[in-house]
Amino acid sequence: SPSQTMAQSILDTMPGATTGTVLISDPLNFWGGKRVKPMQEKNTEPVFEPATGRILCQMVPCGAEEVDEAIKSAHAAYLQWRKMAGMERARVMLEAARIIRERREKIAKLEVINNGKSITEALVDIDVAWQCIEYYAGLAGTLAGQHIQLPGGSFAYTRREPLGVCVGIGAWNYPFQIASWKSAPALACGNAMVFKPSPMTPVTAVILAEIYKEAGVPDGLFCVVQGGADTGTLLCQHPKVAKVSFTGSVPTGKKVMEMSAKGVKQVTLELGGKSPLLIFKDCELENAVKGALMLCHFCLVRCRLYVQREIMPQFLEKVVKRTKAIPVGDPLLDGTRMGALISKPHLEKVLGFVSQAKKEGAKVLCGGEPIVPSDPNLKGGYFMAPCVLDNCRDDMTCVKEEIFGPVMSVLPFDTEEEVIGRANNTTFGLASGVFTRDISRAHRVAENLEAGTCFINNYNISPVEVPFGGYKMSGFGRENGQVTIEYYSQLKTVVVEMGDVDSLF
Repeated sequence: SPSQTMAQSILDTMPGATTGTVLISDPLNFWGGKRVKPMQEKNTEPVFEPATGRILCQMVPCGAEEVDEAIKSAHAAYLQWRKMAGMERARVMLEAARIIRERREKIAKLEVINNGKSITEALVDIDVAWQCIEYYAGLAGTLAGQHIQLPGGSFAYTRREPLGVCVGIGAWNYPFQIASWKSAPALACGNAMVFKPSPMTPVTAVILAEIYKEAGVPDGLFCVVQGGADTGTLLCQHPKVAKVSFTGSVPTGKKVMEMSAKGVKQVTLELGGKSPLLIFKDCELENAVKGALMLCHFCLVRCRLYVQREIMPQFLEKVVKRTKAIPVGDPLLDGTRMGALISKPHLEKVLGFVSQAKKEGAKVLCGGEPIVPSDPNLKGGYFMAPCVLDNCRDDMTCVKEEIFGPVMSVLPFDTEEEVIGRANNTTFGLASGVFTRDISRAHRVAENLEAGTCFINNYNISPVEVPFGGYKMSGFGRENGQVTIEYYSQLKTVVVEMGDVDSLF
C-alpha cells in the first residue's frame, strides 16, 4: 500500500544513518490518510539537528485553510470510528502498537536526530509509546455505562460517548511519546485527534500517523498539522474541536485555556514544574545519588534537591564524581548518556541560568559550561557539561525558575517539617520524591507534598498504568491510567418510562 511505502521511506534509511547525514524532504503534515504538501511556503522555520547545529528540514506552518481541512478529515473519520465496538478499535490499536515495537530502533533513531537526546533514552520513550497504545487498546473494550432501576419498572442507563475531534499539542522533550500519550486514550474512547507537534521537533509525529493508517484506522483519524503559536490558536478556536490537550509551558498553557474557553472546550494541561527531591539522612545513599542523577541529568526534570545537612558532604562527593563521569557526545552512540540540548537559544538560556546562579552566590561544583566534542562533526552542536550547584538558597533564580537542562541545584535542610514547607513553597506541583528508609516518614511526606506524583525511593518512572499530571500551576487533567478515559469521553443519561406519564396539567 502507498501508506506502507511512506511509513517505510524515511525509516528505512535509519539503520545506516549517522549523526550529521540525514536530510528530510518529505512533507510533515498528514491528513486524509496521507502526507500533505504545504499550500504555500510561507513563514517557514528551520528545524535543526541539535547534535550538529545543521539544518534538518524546513517546518512550514499550517494556515487557516489547512487546519480546517485537517479537522474536516478528522471529523469524517470520527463518524466512522465512533460507530465501531471497543473491541474492534482495540484490534487496530494493538496492530499500531505492534508496528511501533517492530520499528522501535528506527523510530528512536529519527527521534534522536531531531531532538538530540541519547539513543538510550529515546528507545525508552518509544517503548513507553507502544505500551501506552497497548494499554488503552486493552481498556477500549471495557468502556461501559450503568443501568439504574427506577420506581414502577422504569429505568435509566448511561452511555459513555466520545467527545469528537480532540486536539493534541506536543512539546519538544518527548515528541513521539507525547503524541502517543495523547492519541491512545482519545482513540480508545472513539475520538479522532489532530496533533500539532512542537515546531522544533516536527519529524516523528507524522511517523505515528502513518503507523495508525497502516494499522487500519479510518483515513483522517489521526492528523498532524505543523506550526507554532498561530497554528495552535487556529486549532483551539476551531468550532469543530471538542477538546484540547496541551503539554508545554505555563504561559502558553494559560493562553490555550483562555482560547478554548471561548468555545467552552474541555482542556487538559500538562505544564512545567520544579520537582523537589527530599533526601533524608537515613536513606540508602547510593540509591539516592542514582535517583538524583536520573531525575536531573537523564530526564532533565527541573529539579531541586533537598539533602539533609548531616549527609550533604558524602552526597555531594558521590554526585559530583558521577556527574563528571557522564559521557556527553554523539547521541546516536550507545555509550553516550547525555546528548545535545534542543536549540542554540535554549543552550544559551541554560548556561545563563548557571552564570546567574554564580552571581547570586551559588557554587558550581562541576560542569555548567559549553562542551565542544572532539568529533569535528559535532562542533556546531548544542552540548553542555552537566552541572551541580551547591550553596543554593530557596530564593535563587536557579531554584525557583524552570531550567530544562542538566543542572542540579542542591540545598541543605534540617527537619522534615521545614523541608516540606520549603518544597511546597512554589506555584508548581508536577512531581516530587523522597528517599528514606523510614516507612512512616515516606508515606507522611508523600501525603504532604503538593504534587501530582510522589516517588518513594526511586526516580522519574512513569508507568502507563498510573495517572500522570500536575497540581497547582503544573496543570490539571491526567494522562495515562484508567482515569484518563474520563477526560476523553462524556456521559449521556437515558431515562426510560415504562408506564404512563404523570402530569400536573
